[in-house]
Amino acid sequence: MIKGSCLCGSLRYQAEHVAGPMAHCHCGMCRKAHGAAFSTIVPVAKDGFRWLSGAELLAHFESSPGKRRWFCSRCGSHLISTRDDNDVSLLLRAGCIDGGYDAKPVAHGWVEFMAPWHQITDDLPQLRRGFPGAPPSVE
Repeated sequence: MIKGSCLCGSLRYQAEHVAGPMAHCHCGMCRKAHGAAFSTIVPVAKDGFRWLSGAELLAHFESSPGKRRWFCSRCGSHLISTRDDNDVSLLLRAGCIDGGYDAKPVAHGWVEFMAPWHQITDDLPQLRRGFPGAPPSVE
């Protein structure tokens, strides 16, 4: 069982079923949303995901049509993202995972848009667009 929380601890969640591999996203939206060179994501099944506390503090931003980035309205931690056209899975933001998941990232996605000042120094595959096992889409 994956468990996670926001920076202030008000929002807590659990997820039961991983739905795909962990990956690093280098798209411009993830970089801006997280204030970092990339965001690390873990797809999980929606049917095994639930908020344990703080759901009333959830806020979201629709960063592109149908894509919502959910964050804590108190501390600003970005916890998950959802797509209106995807009833199967959502993306956890790995930086907010507290425990229950120990897999490692398998690839870098959307490297076409990576920060010009960042350099990838590991041996993971680098996908120009998209993620492993997923068709490319607009982030």
